[in-house]
Amino acid sequence: MTFFQDYPIPAPPPRPRTPQFIPPPWVAAPRYELPPVVPVGQFIYKSPTFVMAIEAAKVYSTGCVLEMSWMLRRTDQDDRRWSEMNAVFHRPAPQLRDGAISVDSVLLFGMQFPDGTKATTSSLAMYEQGQGAPLDQEPDGPVFEFRPKGGNGGEDDMSAMGALWLWPLPPAGELRLLAQWTSMGMPESSIVLDGGRLRAAAAAVQKYWPDEEGQK
Repeated sequence: MTFFQDYPIPAPPPRPRTPQFIPPPWVAAPRYELPPVVPVGQFIYKSPTFVMAIEAAKVYSTGCVLEMSWMLRRTDQDDRRWSEMNAVFHRPAPQLRDGAISVDSVLLFGMQFPDGTKATTSSLAMYEQGQGAPLDQEPDGPVFEFRPKGGNGGEDDMSAMGALWLWPLPPAGELRLLAQWTSMGMPESSIVLDGGRLRAAAAAVQKYWPDEEGQK
């Protein structure tokens, strides 16, 4: 027998379960779906020093995620300039200069739909504090959002990955995806995606669980 063998241990008080946050369909892809992957494999831009590519599209019942990557190769930049470019490369958001947003440092994306409708990830207002509609307020038009996913860099080159969330599923027809990143040497550039192919792929979405709760 030990000294603390009969030491009373009070039972913890009951803890209510924290309600699960389920984002509206325009905010994010469904959590409980296995999306089919549609290969894309296209360069939006390619130069001797900078490339940006769309690798594939993950198609969900409510929208799609475009997986992308980009790489910058060092040329004649000195250490100071390379360090400055590194900071912008891995945080592709506006750099504030005297309280103003530098458009040159912003990674801009846009989508043009067959009927002429446009959506952009990078309206500068999205970077201003306090801007943006509440999450539970359904947008008037398509949502097109850029989400960085990290990367790495060294003395010779830098690489990073990201994703573009598009809601709702696109219509059939040509979708023009545009990008611009002036500080990385990329002028306005674009590729064309097949909206019908992406929309048709949604029929192959697999639910994790057949019950209603699991499908949210």
